[in-house]
Amino acid sequence: MRTLCSFTTPTASTAQHMQTCDFLVIGGGVIGLSIARELRRRRMDAQVLLIEKEASCGAHASGRNSGVLHAGFYYSPDSLKAKFTRLGNERLTVYCEEKRIPLNKCGKLVVAKDAADLPSLDELFRRGQINGIELQALTEAEAKSIEPRVKTYQRALFSPRTSTVSPLQVVNAMQEDALREGIQIRCGTAYRGRANRNVRTNQDSIEAGYIVNAAGLYADKIAMKGLYLYSDEPPGAIRTNIYPVPDLRNPFLGVHFTITADGKAKIGPTAIPALWRENYEGLGNVNFRELVEVASRGFGLLTGAGFDFRRLAMEEISKYSRSKMVSLASVLAEGVVERHYRTWGRPGIRAQLLDITKKKLEMDFVLEGDDRSMHVLNAVSPAFTCSIPFASYVCDRIDKAIG
Repeated sequence: MRTLCSFTTPTASTAQHMQTCDFLVIGGGVIGLSIARELRRRRMDAQVLLIEKEASCGAHASGRNSGVLHAGFYYSPDSLKAKFTRLGNERLTVYCEEKRIPLNKCGKLVVAKDAADLPSLDELFRRGQINGIELQALTEAEAKSIEPRVKTYQRALFSPRTSTVSPLQVVNAMQEDALREGIQIRCGTAYRGRANRNVRTNQDSIEAGYIVNAAGLYADKIAMKGLYLYSDEPPGAIRTNIYPVPDLRNPFLGVHFTITADGKAKIGPTAIPALWRENYEGLGNVNFRELVEVASRGFGLLTGAGFDFRRLAMEEISKYSRSKMVSLASVLAEGVVERHYRTWGRPGIRAQLLDITKKKLEMDFVLEGDDRSMHVLNAVSPAFTCSIPFASYVCDRIDKAIG
């Protein structure tokens, strides 16, 4: 069971200010913008309206992610993530080059901490081959030739197609393109409820022929907070992204080194369970209703989850400690010391979908919809990378639904 949008009836006063459109997209992140642009491309005469509750697009998950363009070898070959990551990497790379958005084509090393990691390393290589991903199996010496400071046990993998970019620059470019293409974007407009084709917002009511819910954290999800520590070493001190072999039973990749578009290193992210959906820093924007909801759900997961939620939560909460984060990162590279990692970066957020009936984390993208609306669920990493071809897939589903 998954909770989607609530249904309410517009009042007489809001009905007086009814705007109409053919397609209404809710959510101005990279997925919402990409879907709106694809809808407009397919139907040049359609009125496409995108609403975003914040003052600007990309204020939450899209603008706060690591900016990594993933290659696509982590994901099970039968998954949507596998299907769209390689193609998304190619298309978003081309897009950034056309828009002259700086890309750091530094690649990625995946390293093993001990012999127990080698079978999973082999599984990643197998997935990469099946998914058609360029991937190199390396010896320890070959890995050090790419990044002299790297630590690995016997072997490693290198992904030359992995790169990094500023996510906000991508979102801003897509927003400019959408406006130029004739899409209407209304920021500061929050979804409040829906009755059939009438959507009520904090501003007015909108009569929409078709509704696309790309609201991210409110699509409906639980949130995982991602913290990053930035290095004060000079750009180029570490040359490439360095990732551990992940636990393939869950959708998180563990603490790793990301090299930003300007060559600086950061370590993270965490996957700390957020106390409410937009729980970034402190209690400044606390939402008590969501706090109660998340707390009650968390207690249920402690005893009956289909994954080890207790262990995962305790491990991730410990990463609030700067020394803990640096210690985990030091397993991946030489010369990683706490004095070089003093600055916490802008927190990210992961809108991770939880199947509350089975009490398990969803591993893949999820779409649910009919001939009136489509709901984009669990658009988590690598959704940023996948955004362009994934939007095409969503629009294929819409075309099929409405005939």
